[in-house]
Amino acid sequence: MSTDTGAAPPAVPHREAPGRRGATRVADRVVAKIAGRAAREALAPLPPDVAAPRATVSVRAKARGTGPAGGIPLGTARVRVALELGYPGDIGAHCAAVRRRVTERVGTLANMEVPEVVVEVERLRLPGEHRGRTV
Repeated sequence: MSTDTGAAPPAVPHREAPGRRGATRVADRVVAKIAGRAAREALAPLPPDVAAPRATVSVRAKARGTGPAGGIPLGTARVRVALELGYPGDIGAHCAAVRRRVTERVGTLANMEVPEVVVEVERLRLPGEHRGRTV
């Protein structure tokens, strides 16, 4: 049994060539927010008096026309994260966890390669220390 009605197939909308479609750009501050949030996730849960990690980034975009088609990264992001950690603790393990999480989240959410994550430990907090005062 044939269901051919003789009607023409639906028209396919005109599509521009990949190099002419434009470019996708993720703002540096957006990448920095993703990195800061990823650092918080890696250190969770943060004690109430510990400052949230802060991130700064340097983003280099890929050449036009090499965007996300086929999973090609939009560019590279070099990330610097400043944070506070509790002491005593395994500082190296915390820093490694931050590096891994930031690399993974920026790569996934911003579609960028992350060749470098610098972790700066600005302060080590002792138990009972609150905002610069020892209790």
